[in-house]
Amino acid sequence: MKTRIVKIGNSQGVRIPKLLLERSNLAEEVELQAHDNQITIRSAREPRQGWGSEFRAMAAQGHDELLDNESLPQTRWDVDEWQW
Repeated sequence: MKTRIVKIGNSQGVRIPKLLLERSNLAEEVELQAHDNQITIRSAREPRQGWGSEFRAMAAQGHDELLDNESLPQTRWDVDEWQW
């Protein structure tokens, strides 16, 4: 399907036919990404989408231990100066 780039205020845009929008299942908010000779439009993803499953996978592999382990020796500054 061909269309034209049209002036919209100070910008330019493309009218997307209703049929294409229905078939693509795009959400109301989208992300645009420019490539060589093309622009990709996709539904916007939620921040940190998929992190929950990634954290569960890390835990299953034992890769979720604390990096700031309290059993490590403390410095003099940690003992005398640091306050929570």
